[in-house]
Amino acid sequence: MKEKKDWSVSGRSSFLNISQVGWRFILPAIGIGIVFFIVGIEIAGVFFLGVGGGLIFFFRDPERHTPRIPGAIVSPADGKVLSIKEVSEESEKEMNGAIKVSIFMSLFNVHVNRSPLHARVIDLRYRPGKFYAAFSDKASERNEANFVYLQNEKYTVLVKQIAGIVARRIICPLRIGQELNQGERIGLICFGSRVELYIPASAQLRVKKGQRVRAGESVIAILPSEELNDSFNRESTA
Repeated sequence: MKEKKDWSVSGRSSFLNISQVGWRFILPAIGIGIVFFIVGIEIAGVFFLGVGGGLIFFFRDPERHTPRIPGAIVSPADGKVLSIKEVSEESEKEMNGAIKVSIFMSLFNVHVNRSPLHARVIDLRYRPGKFYAAFSDKASERNEANFVYLQNEKYTVLVKQIAGIVARRIICPLRIGQELNQGERIGLICFGSRVELYIPASAQLRVKKGQRVRAGESVIAILPSEELNDSFNRESTA
């Protein structure tokens, strides 16, 4: 996943609230459109300028205001909650006992992903795979994916970026050991995708299936004050 090192989506949003990543797609489309107008092929010019306009819409990166709620876990993505499931030992052994909240991002959603809580990046993993439709359960198990493990003083959560049938670029410029603020930009998936959030089973859910959520603003769950249950700790960090 070469984009992981080459592109950045961290920090403040770029010019006109468009993700920095987006300009690599937008400017060529607009440039080609202008060239076609100059040479007199207006239909092609209109087409490519329309593509550029669509890309501007897709790569929009509005500022978000994270709620100040103690223990809150906010959504890492814009979209619709597809499912809320307890992770079984058979399906996700290393995250046994966690709750998985799956969020589907359509082409019309903002695709910038954000940190669900103030935490430190303790692990990053990449899994090559297929490109099933992001709303399909097969996408979670078989599609290309990027795993971002985050840990605060007491808890560990996992943000899983999953490519879809159209999405072919998972962008994550994070590094292990990096400190993140809640709501800080952590990556982007281009052109329709899925994000899954794994949280402790002891957290109090604040969303339900079918609900629309916004990255960095919608509260997914509230963490309890007690220490994280040992059953949620990943075996690799035991």
